[in-house]
Amino acid sequence: YCVEFRTETRSQHCAAERRPHARWMQYLREGHTVCVACQPPAMDGDTRRCSGDGHNADGGKILHWEAVGNSRCQGTWKKVRQLEECSCPPVHSFVFT
Repeated sequence: YCVEFRTETRSQHCAAERRPHARWMQYLREGHTVCVACQPPAMDGDTRRCSGDGHNADGGKILHWEAVGNSRCQGTWKKVRQLEECSCPPVHSFVFT
């Protein structure tokens, strides 16, 4: 499954990322909707959920995220909706880890 989030905040360290494999962090923007897929091995085998997916969060709850590969690139987002069938666009799509 996938979860859509609206990015609320992000640290300045995301925009400063220059390493070729991590340039995607520059494109995280406040107010953008991102799509995050929950797949193994991040998916818990018993609950079939990914940690941090905001399962019981309504749209008003602020949740925290952190980028893999640069722990200083972090911020907050709010859950928009969960999609049982993933249809994430190629831009602004991520995977839970």
